[in-house]
Amino acid sequence: MTPDLGTPDLGTPDSGEPTPRSGAVHPGTPPDRAPTTAGRPTGDAPSVVAIVGPTATGKSDLGIAVAEAVGGEVVNADSMQLYDGMRIGTATVPEQQRRGVPHHLLGVWDIQDPASVVRYRRQARDVIDELLSRGVTPVLVGGSGLYVSAVLDDLEFPGTDPAVRARWESALADRGSVALHAELAAVDPAAAAAILPSNGRRVVRALEVVELHGSFVATLPPSQPVYPSVRLGLELSRPELDARIDARVQRMWAEGLVDEVRRLVERGLRTAPTASRALGYAQVLRLLAGEYDEATAQAETARATRAFARRQQRWFRRDQQVHWLDAAAGDLVDRTVGAVAQRAGTSR
Repeated sequence: MTPDLGTPDLGTPDSGEPTPRSGAVHPGTPPDRAPTTAGRPTGDAPSVVAIVGPTATGKSDLGIAVAEAVGGEVVNADSMQLYDGMRIGTATVPEQQRRGVPHHLLGVWDIQDPASVVRYRRQARDVIDELLSRGVTPVLVGGSGLYVSAVLDDLEFPGTDPAVRARWESALADRGSVALHAELAAVDPAAAAAILPSNGRRVVRALEVVELHGSFVATLPPSQPVYPSVRLGLELSRPELDARIDARVQRMWAEGLVDEVRRLVERGLRTAPTASRALGYAQVLRLLAGEYDEATAQAETARATRAFARRQQRWFRRDQQVHWLDAAAGDLVDRTVGAVAQRAGTSR
């Protein structure tokens, strides 16, 4: 039985638990290669360092500091930072603030591209393998839990069928998510129990997988690592994290998020299957459509981001390989570099 790991924690306001939407190989996209050991570390070769955790905990800045300390390069693992032109709303670190540390997989997808963890895995592993072949430590940074797991672990993904998906999406538009959830419950009660009736995208994916493969598994199965890795998670108290999220939303507005969305609308953001649902962007689209005033758009962005951060926390807490660090610690960089050195020694 193959798990559905299609729509990851995408930073979309209705994503329910951080789950996949398209672990699918889309038409014209070659299938992901099987895990290999070519270019991958053995013995005392560098491991992959992964810095994960909820949004607004400081992963990007810490990733740069760690890369500087270990002579590494940053590999993006934020699903929304993959999209071209979505810098402000995803809090992508501007190039001039990266302190000369090379960054990979930022702005490499068109906003019309659907989310695809299989596509991302292929691209990220290509980058990581190339870095390791040069003796450079990849520093994988981001809060998209499924994307991180897909790169570091040997996971299998169910296939998709565009015609089947389109039929269920049409049914969703006609009948609504609650009716489709009831249909899912009739054919796969366990899958329905794991999915909120309001999460239409995930209900559609589950129905598609059941139709094609006979069953849907809503959780990650045990898996073997593809790379030796050091996985470090940043955490904050809930009040401090909420305060940082509120401040980030205000900063995004001050930096010009509304104008960024206007530019993206000219490129078709409103019809983009994934990018249009990203946190901040979805709310500004409703602002531009006259559904929200500015204060409501900001408040809804902050509210949805706080809920998303809770889902990220739950996702990463399930990974027993993550070593947690206090994101508010004054000596965070020293602690992180020390943890990298210590855990790298035990992971090889």
